[in-house]
Amino acid sequence: MDERVKVYEEKMNKSVESLEREYASIRAGRANPHVLDKITVDYYGTPTPIQQVGNISVPEARMILIQPWETKLIKEIEKAILVSDLGITPTNDGRSIRLVFPELTEERRKELVKDVKKKGEAAKVAVRNIRRDANDVFKKKNKSKEITDDDFENISDDIQKVTDKYIQKIDKAVEVKSKELLTV
Repeated sequence: MDERVKVYEEKMNKSVESLEREYASIRAGRANPHVLDKITVDYYGTPTPIQQVGNISVPEARMILIQPWETKLIKEIEKAILVSDLGITPTNDGRSIRLVFPELTEERRKELVKDVKKKGEAAKVAVRNIRRDANDVFKKKNKSKEITDDDFENISDDIQKVTDKYIQKIDKAVEVKSKELLTV
């Protein structure tokens, strides 16, 4: 594979990694601490991820336990969870916060699968845009005689192979996450 294509392959890889991080934050019936990844708490005036202000554990299959290192943060953590799009009401006992995940309904599972597919499509569009940008760059180089016609053909083939590889990875990620969501 041509070295000049590596830059675009890295960009495509970042798109897939971003999609996988997003999928990790989608809850599938079981408690997953990654659903808290995007939630920040006001810690002395600084937005700080929840993971950095307390201990997070999963004592049961459908419960997350958050034990802040400073008890005065309980109200802040509770507020952050309530304003997030998590859709779960936290309960606190003065020392820790419990998040109990209800069993997902069939309807909610199907909605989540639709969302997973939509995010997968967006990632594919991102990968295809990277392919288009790469092709445009090399077309210009070919027209200005910086690269030969044969080089251009080889690079275009490489770009297409890389694109196909990452589209396949996205399809696989969508399939795995959809299956996980639909498994009761």
